Order: sequence, then structure tokens, then C-alpha cells
Amino acid sequence: MPVLHHPSTEEIELVDVLAALGHPVRLEIAQALASGEERFCGEILPDESRSSMTHHWRALRESGVIYQRRSGRKLYLTLRRGDLDVRFPGLLDLVLDHHHRPGAK
Repeated sequence: MPVLHHPSTEEIELVDVLAALGHPVRLEIAQALASGEERFCGEILPDESRSSMTHHWRALRESGVIYQRRSGRKLYLTLRRGDLDVRFPGLLDLVLDHHHRPGAK
């Protein structure tokens, strides 16, 4: 199996994070991971097609928003809150909080 690329904390760029979280499905994924609990890929948005979700996982992983871990045939996800807070303090809370405000798009 190919190695999954995860940028180091220092390599995470603001423009990449904003582009990744600017997509509604990827923002919903980040919100689902906001508790900090590791989740199996298949339990997050199970009604979306596998190919579509693979694209979203990759965009989030390569931007530095999530970490993916393989365990057998499954992939598990966690939000890289600590790394994002180091690079851009308060950004993740701001983006995730705005998503839940009444009238937010």
C-alpha cells in the first residue's frame, strides 16, 4: 500500500487549509472530527460515494487538516487540531464555530 503523505506542522500553509475547509463536505468532515476522537472513514458521511470521499480525505490530509492512519484494511481519521493551533491559533475554532451559527453558509 502506498504511504500516506502528511505535511509536517511547519509545512501546513494557510491557503491550503482554507481551500480544504472551503468545501462544504470537507467542512462537515472536520466538524465530525472536532471532538478529537479518532473515527473510521466509513462512519463519516456513509451515504457519499467512496470515490468522492477518497478525494475529500486526500484534500484534507495533504492540506494538513486531518491525519489518516491505516489499520489493516481500514483508514482512521483524526483532526490535526494541535498542529493547526500551533500554525494558526484560533483559526480552526473560528471556522468550526462559524459553521454552526444560525444563518451561516
